[in-house]
Amino acid sequence: MSDSFKLPEDCRTMPEVRTGVDSTDRELVELLDRRFGYMRAAARIKQDRNVVRDEARKAEVIENAKADAVERGLPAEKIEQIWELLVETSIGYELAEWDRIRA
Repeated sequence: MSDSFKLPEDCRTMPEVRTGVDSTDRELVELLDRRFGYMRAAARIKQDRNVVRDEARKAEVIENAKADAVERGLPAEKIEQIWELLVETSIGYELAEWDRIRA
């Protein structure tokens, strides 16, 4: 599959749309890899396992994503649900990394 793709507004055929979606999905996974890298860094930096879960920070991250979705005209409630899952998964990953580093 080619890494070249058209932007949504330039697509004229379904194969072009699918190529764009596939390329975007690869980029999203790459961004998730970077995000989880920050979770590994946090696990390394935080000296107390009890500070891994930060409910205030969690709420802030989710609210930021929801507000950004509203500004972009995206389905904000669904984005909020996605970010809830993303943040909870990130917390679980960070806890596992914290334990792995200190095992």
